[in-house]
Amino acid sequence: MPAYANADGKVVLFFQDAGKFNYRYSPLGFHDAANLDDGDMWPVSYALRQWSPKVEKEVVKLVEVVKLVKAAIS
Repeated sequence: MPAYANADGKVVLFFQDAGKFNYRYSPLGFHDAANLDDGDMWPVSYALRQWSPKVEKEVVKLVEVVKLVKAAIS
C-alpha cells in the first residue's frame, strides 16, 4: 500500500489498490497527521473508481491543502 509522509516522517496520505484488495473502489485517505481538521467533522477518505485527469486534479488539490495546513502550523 503506497503511503506518503510529511517532513516529520509521519504518514499523511495512503492509497489502497482496489485490485490488490478485491475492493469495488480504491480508497485514498489521510491520517490525522495531515491536520485537515475543519470544525467537528471533515472527510479523511475518498473512493476512487478510476484514475483520470479530472481525478488527478482533485487529488493534487487535496495534497496541496495538506501542504498548506502543514505550512500554517509550522
